[in-house]
Amino acid sequence: MLFRDRTEAGQILAEKLAAYAHCPDVLVLALPRGGVPVGYEVAQALHAPLDVFLVRKLGLPGQEELAMGAIASGGIRVLNEEVIDKLNIPEEVIDAVAAEEQQELIRRERSYRDGRPPPDVRGRTVILVDDGLATGSTMRAAVAALRQQGPACIVVAVPVGAAETCAELQRQADKVVCVHTPEPFYAVGAWYEDFSQTTDEEVRDLLTRAAHFQTSLERQRQAFQPVAGAPG
Repeated sequence: MLFRDRTEAGQILAEKLAAYAHCPDVLVLALPRGGVPVGYEVAQALHAPLDVFLVRKLGLPGQEELAMGAIASGGIRVLNEEVIDKLNIPEEVIDAVAAEEQQELIRRERSYRDGRPPPDVRGRTVILVDDGLATGSTMRAAVAALRQQGPACIVVAVPVGAAETCAELQRQADKVVCVHTPEPFYAVGAWYEDFSQTTDEEVRDLLTRAAHFQTSLERQRQAFQPVAGAPG
């Protein structure tokens, strides 16, 4: 199964999430940058608000794919104590990497949100969306960081992912929706005809369009609400 692009992948993923449509407590959070076009289509189909969940993996210097932990939106910091203890990683190394990644997280926060605060996820059903799962390290970090903010339910949703990774995330998230789990997996980009890089400008544009869509929906809801004291 090949997706034409992230837009088509998001539309197909949205069909698998139809049970969450029109639920007032649902919030779609996409992982930038590639997850945003997918999340946009999901949010549109479900009539749910869209935002980004910024997470930066703390990679071990020289072995950046090995995650010591992660930092995320809202001042969240999660450490992988097993890796830290096993490799005896000094605290100053963790702090130095975290400080560097924090600068990039702040840059993206400013770029994408334009001053808007991160959404309050407490008690909400949060659908975490990305364009695919390979090792899943970033998504695992996102779930761990998001869990600290008190959502009622975390749903990980992707168009394609390695079967083993999707199974592992079942133990961490409340639910995992993965449309396609090909074997052998190869890489996320192998399952897209167009896997060109999503730009910061595209992310900002999609978030703006999603916000306008939500405003329009809210106006429609208010227009159809009965006026207090009016005859039924």
